[in-house]
Amino acid sequence: SLLIMNAPSADARDFPFPYKPYPIQEQFMQALYGALEHGKVGIFESPTGTGKSLSIICGALSWLRDHEAKRKQEADRLLQGDMGTSLNSSSSSTVSIPPLSSAEPDWITDFVQKKAERDLVSKLKDEELRRKKREERLEMIRNNSQLKYALKRKICEDDEAMKLLQLPVDHQGEELKDHEEEELIVAEYESDDESKTKNKFSCGDDEDDLEEEHVTKIYYCSRTHSQLSQFVHEVQKSPFNQDVSLVTLGSRQNMCVNEEVRRLGSVQRINDRCMEMQKNKHGEIQCKRRRGVSKAVCPYVGAQGLQTLRDSVLGAVRDIEQLLSLARETRSCPYYASRLAIPPAQLVVLPYQTVLHEGTRRASGVQLKGQVLIIDEAHNLSDTLSCIHSSELTGAQLCRAHSQLTQYSERYRSRLKAKNLMYIKQILFVIEGLLRVLGGKVGQNPHSQSTQPATELLTMNNFLFKAQIDNINLFKVHRYFEKSMISRKLCGFIEKYAGTGVTSHTQTQSDKKENRRTEGLNRYLQALQTSQHSHTTGTYFKTADDRELAASPMMQIEGFFMALTNTNTDGRVMLHTQGSVAVSSVKFLLLNPAVHFSQVLKDCRAVIIAGGTMQPVSDFKQELLFSAGVEAERITEFSCGHVIPPENILPLVLCSGPSGQELEFTFQNRDTPHLMDETGRVLSNLCNVVPGGIVCFFPSYDYSRRILGHWEASGVLARLSSKKKIFQEPKKANQVEQVLNEFSRTIQRCAVDGGVLSGALLFSVVGGKMSEGINFSDELGRCIVMVGMPYPNIKSPELQEKMSYLDKNLPHSGGRSPGQALIENLCMKAVNQSIGRAIRHREDYACIILCDRRYSRPATLAKLPDWIRAHTRTHTSFGPAFAGLRRVGERPGQKHTLSVYHISYERTVHIQ
Repeated sequence: SLLIMNAPSADARDFPFPYKPYPIQEQFMQALYGALEHGKVGIFESPTGTGKSLSIICGALSWLRDHEAKRKQEADRLLQGDMGTSLNSSSSSTVSIPPLSSAEPDWITDFVQKKAERDLVSKLKDEELRRKKREERLEMIRNNSQLKYALKRKICEDDEAMKLLQLPVDHQGEELKDHEEEELIVAEYESDDESKTKNKFSCGDDEDDLEEEHVTKIYYCSRTHSQLSQFVHEVQKSPFNQDVSLVTLGSRQNMCVNEEVRRLGSVQRINDRCMEMQKNKHGEIQCKRRRGVSKAVCPYVGAQGLQTLRDSVLGAVRDIEQLLSLARETRSCPYYASRLAIPPAQLVVLPYQTVLHEGTRRASGVQLKGQVLIIDEAHNLSDTLSCIHSSELTGAQLCRAHSQLTQYSERYRSRLKAKNLMYIKQILFVIEGLLRVLGGKVGQNPHSQSTQPATELLTMNNFLFKAQIDNINLFKVHRYFEKSMISRKLCGFIEKYAGTGVTSHTQTQSDKKENRRTEGLNRYLQALQTSQHSHTTGTYFKTADDRELAASPMMQIEGFFMALTNTNTDGRVMLHTQGSVAVSSVKFLLLNPAVHFSQVLKDCRAVIIAGGTMQPVSDFKQELLFSAGVEAERITEFSCGHVIPPENILPLVLCSGPSGQELEFTFQNRDTPHLMDETGRVLSNLCNVVPGGIVCFFPSYDYSRRILGHWEASGVLARLSSKKKIFQEPKKANQVEQVLNEFSRTIQRCAVDGGVLSGALLFSVVGGKMSEGINFSDELGRCIVMVGMPYPNIKSPELQEKMSYLDKNLPHSGGRSPGQALIENLCMKAVNQSIGRAIRHREDYACIILCDRRYSRPATLAKLPDWIRAHTRTHTSFGPAFAGLRRVGERPGQKHTLSVYHISYERTVHIQ
């Protein structure tokens, strides 16, 4: 099936492709090319296994190649003097001629026209010169020519470092100590106007001259680093491998090659240490920190090394693993080198967070104005936006941040300007208010402060009133966070003084006074470290990484302050108290993700939202596009079927089991022994006839635990294990690969041995670790079983608030409220992701069993992907459904079809 709605017409063209593309791939590339050419917001659905990634690469890069060629031809035509006809028709011209009154003399009109032409010619000449320089440099890089760099940018601290190295040895310790103290103090904050606020350590060079122009590029983003690596591998296999300049962005945790930093483990500690090491650009100066770790410049951030690695990144297409290997060889930082490569790159591959969060986008140097953005695996885009912009703080974090900032303020009170002290007091005041609404007080151990378990949802305004912080201008406070970098300064302060307080040099009277001033902070940090072992219910101290205290939670505090600047209607604040203040939390919930997506849609030339299963699309458009101000005319849709033959898929809706028991897993029915036993009989029958692997999805972890416990007690699991080896989804994410490898080896072994076992049975959970991103191709997933419908918890306060918000702000359609539609859509999106795990390529085949009569409802069937819905059959009794497995694929000569399931239903229906 093929659906193209509002798709811009595009002339048929041949696209470079590594092999002869499928017809649906050609249609996909044609529709994608047209959407990019006309600046559309496209929703593209192409099932996994249809070559979606390669279609995106060849379609988008073909457009980029043609777009650059057109711009060059147009510029050449204008530079050759064809100004009269081209100036007004040129789409690339950015020169605007001011409107003139008809009463103006002809000579004035002629003068203005010629001046505009001269300005345009001058601009085009500059652009052409820069373009030629970029192309020549890139060609030299690709040919491995020896480059000589004339670095304009000089590091501000170079002179200071040289002077320091020339000092007598006995003076170095004192100078270094003073310099470290100076770095911890926030710069003078002159004004609330950010244009007047200057960085104390600014180089003062001609930054505008050094800032590189961004070429027209395509930003491609996906959810995980593994998906980004897969995409880069597809680029390497494409015809554009030698012609495109590609850069992959990632987090410090994934891209750091400094083993000392990588060993810290947690994301926050890696970020903090990296930022701290950037302060020390003085060659090899080192000092022993109180915890015995040397404080030195990172050896991987030399300016020339970064420039060399940047050029290498642009010269050849590399994934993150290849980039890390090259970075270790050249001893250069891939995290910063990749960011330096953004401006001249044509294709930038990056994770969701980097492009969808404005602050991260700005910090990474990502500029979307006039560029193309492709968002892949976008079936949960709305939820992703909500999660990225939501924020949560625990009582333990609030208490620790208040104590740390108080200690910081007291230590440097005499050296901080009045504006700084004023804003620090406001931050402390807001933190006190946040603790107050959780029932806590500052200055006390949060674990010893008890609270009554309760959950309360408040509007933004009501929360500010309840916390008594409505008189604080949070916009100014947030601006102060950004400009003063107080969070970073506080991290350095805590890193310097955390621990026992013992210094590495002889204590003077001032040193003893200094220790007394930090003694309270040290006692508090040690108290928290001690208490974490006896308070295992805490949400903040969970992992081994967290047992070594992170430098400061102020970064999370800053994020929550920013969240509180959302409008009253776009979000809610949830107060969740439980047992003690330490584990109680205050959480901001974003209800309107469109408010943060609107700027992306406005800035980009075109936005492509792609996925394997984008259904249902109507509610997605309403919540995320129309609410963001996108006109219906700008939206285009493309949906295609699968490349597999129709006989290679058999989707069945089972309304009842072998004994006639109705299958309806409602909240009231699903725990009944009869229904659990009937589900066991269904699986027993399937295990008898389906070779290889069966993957069974349960609606929740809780139900999975209950039904498997019942089967173990009743002997069902024992009967199932006599036919297939049983596997369960692991509790820990780092065990998933081990389970999948053993699952795969078991199936391969059974196929070769031909013994009693015919394969393996894997129990998983919808929305769990194996419902997305895992491929059960070929023998690993000959049958996918969906037990019940995975509706979300309707009693969840967050979900109820979201439903209420949608009911008030979105139009009702089809006799249902937007809140009800949300529940159904969340359920069916999860189902579609799970059942799409099986069919992964053209020769693959599988059976999909939907065990719940509610799947037979027309409205529910309509939410299945087109390529599955078109072949779905509903059976009210088990016999005809089971017999259907025999009739599928009985065409002569057909090898890979479901005919392998031939077996008599009567042989297996009576298994008890």
